Amino acid sequence: MRLTALLGCGALVLAGCGSMPVTGDVKAVGASQPGDSQVQVYAVAPREGAPPSEIVDGFLESMTSDDPAFETTRKYLSAAARGAWQPSGGITVLAQAPNRSGPPLQDEANRAARDKETTYTLTGEKVAAVDAQSSYRPLAPTDYSQPLHLVLEKGADGKQEWRIDVVPDGLVLGQSDFKRLYRSVNKYYFATGRTNGRSTLVADPVYVRNRTDPVTRMDTAAQTVRTLLAGPTNWLRPVVDSRFPAGTALRKSVIALAPDDQNVLRVRLNGKADKADRSSCRMMAVQVLFTLQDLTSARVERVELEGSRGRLCGLDADDASEFTADHGSDGADSQYFINDKGQVESMAGAAGPPEPVTGPLGAGVVPMGAVGVARDERRAAAVSSDGQRLYVSSLETEGELGEPLVTSTAKKAADRLSPPSWDGRGDLWVADRDPAGHRLLRLAGGTGEPEEVRVPGLDDARIEELRMSADGVRIALLLTKDGHTTLKIGRVERRGSSAAPDISVADLRQAAPQLTDVTSISWSGRSRLVVVGKERGGVQQVRYVQADGSTSASGALPGVNQVESVAAADDERLPLMAETVGDGIVKLAPGDNWQTVLDEGTSLVYPG
Repeated sequence: MRLTALLGCGALVLAGCGSMPVTGDVKAVGASQPGDSQVQVYAVAPREGAPPSEIVDGFLESMTSDDPAFETTRKYLSAAARGAWQPSGGITVLAQAPNRSGPPLQDEANRAARDKETTYTLTGEKVAAVDAQSSYRPLAPTDYSQPLHLVLEKGADGKQEWRIDVVPDGLVLGQSDFKRLYRSVNKYYFATGRTNGRSTLVADPVYVRNRTDPVTRMDTAAQTVRTLLAGPTNWLRPVVDSRFPAGTALRKSVIALAPDDQNVLRVRLNGKADKADRSSCRMMAVQVLFTLQDLTSARVERVELEGSRGRLCGLDADDASEFTADHGSDGADSQYFINDKGQVESMAGAAGPPEPVTGPLGAGVVPMGAVGVARDERRAAAVSSDGQRLYVSSLETEGELGEPLVTSTAKKAADRLSPPSWDGRGDLWVADRDPAGHRLLRLAGGTGEPEEVRVPGLDDARIEELRMSADGVRIALLLTKDGHTTLKIGRVERRGSSAAPDISVADLRQAAPQLTDVTSISWSGRSRLVVVGKERGGVQQVRYVQADGSTSASGALPGVNQVESVAAADDERLPLMAETVGDGIVKLAPGDNWQTVLDEGTSLVYPG
């Protein structure tokens, strides 16, 4: 195969920006080499008389191209397979480009059959899959093996040519080709029920094609809106709603979306959208606005939706903030930690000097070991230094420390209560790690009797730590089993009534399977986490992962020594904080290096 790369050297090429190397070894470059996302691969049709091995290689190479409608790629298939193959049926992601092995040696009795048909096997290490809904799912590395059957087929010119007649639907790509061709985007839906009387948006991450999709011919923005209109992914569907009427889609003529010179984005929808009333239409515009906010080069100032009979409604960007989970919170850039006396202190904007918080938690009547602050910063929950008791107290008024709301009876401090976490609904969550009966607890509104939350699928693992998302529909859990601690994301399902709630955490999904030991987690934005952990046989690293388990475009973070815990804010523009051994509490501002903030302090958190 011949590959043509468009490299952005520009005018510097004419000025002699580089020279041709005249020494060094020649080495083969596989289809899955890391490279710039702007590199484009052009598909080449099979040459006349190509042997089976070349047909297989050409087919695999062509799948990594921007071949319109995969027309050239289909030329490697038989007439029957050409029409049946569905390239949009999903993506199998391998650690490296797939290897192919030819048929085994056959005896003379099988020579005639071999001359008319043959089978090759694609092998590799499967690390992820993307389904037909564009939903990404990481997998523990497993062996991949898929046969490709080839036959001799008579072409239009009457000549016999080798073609693939048995091929699975979808694409098979190495990781680097997948990252070059696809990008992660968030589409947005509304959490079922209401959070503090408001409808809250929830991010639903999917992968869409960079530039133009070969099948639909849509640009990235149009692809993203198309997946938004198709509805939430199966994993998130039970806990979110879409305001678009069933069957709503882009008009068939729409293959590109971009704001005009006034930064107004007009989205033309089919007649199904006409069923929406004024209120629903406004919320539809909110979904589009948030979904496209990171995709266009110019900021979208206004979204206007059009149906079959013209304009339906419009929404200015400034009017959409009320639908975010952190809407209305003041002082969200504050951090909280526990000093060497067990008192809860706060810092404004990661700058000193720290001050004890108002109320009994700042007075240090009972030394505390972990703290969690409500997102409105009016209350905080703290676990005593021995891990046995959970208290909730005001951060606005002085007073006595009340009775503990949860008490663990475990014998060892490490087996007692986890650090607490608040969701955007004002509910408080904590895990009791007692070996005699570990359990996940929820305190509605941060008060009253704790309710045990069912977590099917734990498989005897113990919850070591938890972090609730701001939208209240996802929970990140650190689970310990067989001496290893891994990260899983669960879906929080709420049934029953307010008087008799039925809360459970369903469908746990591996979020960082490449890390065999995770020591700390924190939500960072609407659909991203910062994770501290180790790969098997590796050293500690701090990295971002998406809520679907894919690696964030931000990737690994600058190295920092011996991190014990991390804290990130819902606002991704705020500094990442970390508690370290030796360097105390440090911060990492966007585009900067780690800097020491405090020499001492533990349990550093942002609100949540």
